[in-house]
Amino acid sequence: MGLPLRDHNYHTYGDYLTWTEDNRYELIDGTAYLMVPAPSLDHQEIAGEIFRQAANALREGPCRPFIAPVDVRLPKGNEADERIETVLQPDVLVVCDPAKLDRRGVRGAPDWVVEVLSPATAGHDQIHKRRVYEHHGVAEYWLIHPNDRVVTIYRLVNGEYGKPDVQALAGETSVGVLPGLSIAWNELTARLSRPSL
Repeated sequence: MGLPLRDHNYHTYGDYLTWTEDNRYELIDGTAYLMVPAPSLDHQEIAGEIFRQAANALREGPCRPFIAPVDVRLPKGNEADERIETVLQPDVLVVCDPAKLDRRGVRGAPDWVVEVLSPATAGHDQIHKRRVYEHHGVAEYWLIHPNDRVVTIYRLVNGEYGKPDVQALAGETSVGVLPGLSIAWNELTARLSRPSL
């Protein structure tokens, strides 16, 4: 959800930990991106429903789903947390390696990441964050396009995201890296089509 209003100074996770919660940021290669203060209700409903379905499907086993805000630290190597230059807060994520979880959140690439696009964040999520997730080894990256009612799916093959798989938000979509998990869309898209109160 990073908004391309950025601070051009170099920052690390050590700096990030000292910032107040008045403004939330993500870091990409040391650049701070201001995050949208409050996503739309449609955005929250989509992210919440994906999280709910993932949590229900993954109750047994090692994989754990999370919903933003959770700090995902993506180190270049073995540097200390305070030296990490990239920290993101995906809308929904699943981590299957318990060694990546600690009191600060996640250190290392999640197995599955979902970003729900909004007009303010679409370019950032589709360009900058896609590049970061690919580089750090996120096995499957979904971009949900609420207005167009499609999901764009990137799957890591030989260290790269190939041609994306674009599907309608209809029926069910299987999560390739998490066998047994599919996201059902019909009820959710019907709720999104109702007029607001």
